[in-house]
Formats: sequence, C-alpha cells, structure tokens
Amino acid sequence: MIAVTDIISIEEDELAEKFVRASGPGGQHVNTSSSAVELRFDARNSPSLPDDVKHRLERVAGSRMNQEGVIVIFAQSHRSQEMNRQDARARLIDLIEQATHKPKPRKKTRPTYASKLKRLEGKSKRSGVKAMRGRPGRED
Repeated sequence: MIAVTDIISIEEDELAEKFVRASGPGGQHVNTSSSAVELRFDARNSPSLPDDVKHRLERVAGSRMNQEGVIVIFAQSHRSQEMNRQDARARLIDLIEQATHKPKPRKKTRPTYASKLKRLEGKSKRSGVKAMRGRPGRED
C-alpha cells in the first residue's frame, strides 16, 4: 500500500510496471539491461481515489493521461532500475497530491469607477497622439 495523503492510499496491484531499455548514452551496459521504468496507473477506474480528485487529476496529468484514463509515467534518468522505479512512483504521488488540493473559488469583482476613468483617459490621450501622426490636412 502506497500512502499518498493521510486519507488517500493506493494499493500495489493498481500499479503496472514495465521495465524497458533506456535510451541515450551508456556504453555496453545500456544495450543489455532494462533499467527504464514505464509505470501505468488506471486513475479513472481506481477505487482508491474520490471522484473529485479523479476529475482534478485528469486536468493535472495533462498529456501523461491517455484516452482510457490511464496515467503513464516513464522514468529513465537514473542508471539503476530500482532508482527509476522509485522516481516514477514519487512522480505519480506528486501528481495525485496536486489533484487533492481544491482550487479556491473565484470571487467576481468589478473595476472601480476611478480605474474606469483612468483607463478611458489613457485611451483618449493615446488617440490624440495617434491623430497627430497623420499627414497635415489641406487648409483652405
């Protein structure tokens, strides 16, 4: 069981890990070992997450979540398989923690009368400056 917050924890069997070969330089060792980790978590069908967290998680995960609602995290920054595994799990936990925070509701506000006057005054000044740029008109 992986603890995300005090309330939310994820079962180990909800995670699917696949070990693949990492790309990039590394000499002969990289060609023979599967040190990169592809972690998959089915967020949409997870019984561990509340519905509101699932909806926010879709927005937070972005391109890491596919059409079926599965979050795919690919970790290959470390040389060892275990370090990449821990890195992928930590990144998943961070995503879920971000999704647990409820956004503060926006309060509608109106601009003050003084700010409206200031904006209109600036517009009229700018209009005057631009009007003076034109060619001089014919004076009869």
